[in-house]
Amino acid sequence: MSGRESVCFNFAGDVLERWAKMRPHDLALWCVEERTEREQRFTFIRLAEQFRRAAHFFHTLGIRRGDRVLVILPRVPQWWIAMLGLTKLGAVPIPGTLLLTARDIRYRLDAAEVAAVITNAETAERVGDFTGLKIVAGEEHAGWMSFDEGLRVARADFEPEPTGAAEPGILYFTSGTTGPPKMVLHTQESYGLGHRVTGGHWLCCKPHDVHWNLADNGWAKAAWSSLFGPWHMGACIFAVDSPGKFDAAASLHTLMRYPITTWCAPPTALRLIVREDLAAYRFPRLRHCVSAGEPLNAEVIETWKRATGLTIYEGYGQTETVVLIANCLARGDEVRPGSMGRPAPGFDVALLDEELREVPQGVEGEIAVRVAPRRPLGLFREYWRNPEENAARFRGDWYLTGDRARRDAEGRYWFVGRADDIIKSAGYRIGPFEVESALVEHPAVLEAAAVAKPDALRGAIVKAFVVLRKDAKPGDVLARELQEHCKRVTAPYKYPREIEFIAELPKTISGKIRRVALRARA
Repeated sequence: MSGRESVCFNFAGDVLERWAKMRPHDLALWCVEERTEREQRFTFIRLAEQFRRAAHFFHTLGIRRGDRVLVILPRVPQWWIAMLGLTKLGAVPIPGTLLLTARDIRYRLDAAEVAAVITNAETAERVGDFTGLKIVAGEEHAGWMSFDEGLRVARADFEPEPTGAAEPGILYFTSGTTGPPKMVLHTQESYGLGHRVTGGHWLCCKPHDVHWNLADNGWAKAAWSSLFGPWHMGACIFAVDSPGKFDAAASLHTLMRYPITTWCAPPTALRLIVREDLAAYRFPRLRHCVSAGEPLNAEVIETWKRATGLTIYEGYGQTETVVLIANCLARGDEVRPGSMGRPAPGFDVALLDEELREVPQGVEGEIAVRVAPRRPLGLFREYWRNPEENAARFRGDWYLTGDRARRDAEGRYWFVGRADDIIKSAGYRIGPFEVESALVEHPAVLEAAAVAKPDALRGAIVKAFVVLRKDAKPGDVLARELQEHCKRVTAPYKYPREIEFIAELPKTISGKIRRVALRARA
């Protein structure tokens, strides 16, 4: 073997067990069940003991290195213990959200040739006639093996063979805004070690920090902020298992009640949070806030800062990567609301045209990451079993993200939109985010999405789908008011010539707007 193939790396062994030796009694994981207020705390030494037991339990069941295992659990300790146990063993966890339907689960089982499923009793009902290993955490379930009982009888001194840095480490299914989800394969090193830049430069976590991430465990953002990133820096991961829809007031109470120092919230949650009476809350321990997943409106950043004195540091990346572009407190970045920031350390990022030529400053281009002559740490290995997608996204010396942005004179990147979401109207190129940002600044608007609608004269016009706040009344008067509002806060040519009020926006299971569905409706 040569190069990275001869090197061993395992996040559970090389990071978590290192902290277990250096700081055995420091807090590593703190889980709260919202309904009962039950708390479970794990020190690094106790967590290491638990995931070694999990690795032994999986081994006794016949799970081996390279086997794919679907993990669908809420924010309970068993999720972290199972994920780390699989990683320690060299098996390949596939995180999934509790929102997956029976059809979604079946697609994943078949596409990845899954060897085992780990889930709770409720989701077990959706797994169907799966013939592999079926493991249930928490409650018992007929026909399923108990994860909790398996941990109790397994050995805590189990030590599997070391895993190679280049071996498969974790498999994610993308959101699938168009077509079926793609399988994104990361190696042990690419994600497990690559997320050190996420934890240190963007999350700004330190030992003894308590980091809370609002994202669902099934999303790739959980790997960023609920697994690899904070633990690289020796922080404690905080989690709340909260059933039902997101509750902005409950989240603010949690921030106030617990000693949370660093916090990650997606834009969809922050837009609801800043609608609350922020003056009624105080967060004496909170020192750093970040957001990612989609662009955050400047109004949200400014409202949060006025109320708390804290700036929200946006970051950009994909299921395929660690943090690629970010506003980093660690390097003293000044946040410009609406900007993604600058490239993270270790990445050569550029904006390219269709001929893979770099575009000038201020010109829109596709965000690309240089992969030759050196492939950066933190980039996925491939779209597994999808040579067509690999050929489309890896071209020349570059990985093409499919996202478009502009770069200013100071090297900051400004998101425009997905390449297939750009609206071309009467010779103008309009990013949907620009229109949506203007709309949500209006006090009547809760959410908005903009798409292209075919038009004989202009080629296409901007059509907006708007979700209103409870106290707002839809109608022609409000539609005209929103159009005039957009003309005032952004370039007039970007305003939506049509507005349709709807009860909710269609979204993927990871919460991203399905503009493809809205384009079909338009």
